[in-house]
Amino acid sequence: MKVLVTGGAGYIGSTTCKALEEAGHVPVVLDSLLTGPRVFVKDRAFYEGDVADRALLRRIAEEHPDLEATIHMAARIVVPESVQQPYEYYRDNVAKSLELFDELTALGLPRVLFSSSASLYALKDAFEVTEADPLAPGSPYARTKLMMEMALQDMAAATDLRAVILRYFNPIGSDPDLESGIYAREPSHVLGQLVMAARGQKDSFTITGTEHPTRDGTGIRDYVHVWDLARAHVRAVERFDDVLAAVDAPSTVINVGTGDGVTVRELVAAFERVFGATVPVTEAPPRPGDAVGAFANVDASARLLDWRTELSLDDAIASALAWGERREEVLGYP
Repeated sequence: MKVLVTGGAGYIGSTTCKALEEAGHVPVVLDSLLTGPRVFVKDRAFYEGDVADRALLRRIAEEHPDLEATIHMAARIVVPESVQQPYEYYRDNVAKSLELFDELTALGLPRVLFSSSASLYALKDAFEVTEADPLAPGSPYARTKLMMEMALQDMAAATDLRAVILRYFNPIGSDPDLESGIYAREPSHVLGQLVMAARGQKDSFTITGTEHPTRDGTGIRDYVHVWDLARAHVRAVERFDDVLAAVDAPSTVINVGTGDGVTVRELVAAFERVFGATVPVTEAPPRPGDAVGAFANVDASARLLDWRTELSLDDAIASALAWGERREEVLGYP
């Protein structure tokens, strides 16, 4: 199977491309390189450009007439930045994606696997959320994801477009061969921040928010190994038609997580255990747009995708530390 992967030069995108290849499929990468590094594309078929460039999309379809699905990952993703730059987030994540979806439908490429986010969910006392639970996105970033879900569902109801929406929880770690990982010079991801503090690249790791209604006052997350997440995408494109047939609908939403909630303090403790030393920690108020958090009910992914996570939190931490040792060699900067 040949699959178009938008954002395929990014952290999750490049790892998903590798997982597709290991399963015998062929990824075709479309990426603007706004953030993702060119080195992560490797020797894959690659088009540098915008997802809203209809002429480019037509060219890709002409040069790859055997495309069977699109995994749409290209997006701006930094929550505090979305609060400061809402226009850029709505433009890139919403307006440009609409052009992509409309052109894919016109090209007869209706299968879209969309990267959404668990940040959509409303706060729930038990923190475990199902796909049917109430939504209350708390940042412009999260609202762009909800808007795209709604647009996909409406377009799927009215056109030939078909959509499987994966709500990611919190990807961490790197690919198994350490060929890609977190690439930002100062990553906003919590595990990247921990690695920097452990390596002495910053004075301390900051816990943002210590008065949340969780068991220890810190935010709760469902940390899923990025390699497990990548393999969930493979399963979803392989079973795309069967998934929609099972739910008897033109679109559906599936949580992708471990099914286990971990607080930030618990993550720090796990990190120190794997790292073998303590990490200096400071505390601060929540950042703009930060959510208390949630963890996934994974019944739907087990039922519809026959997929479950296989790698542990410790596996993810170990791979992130190993990537931290190698990233300068790959990227050219520490």
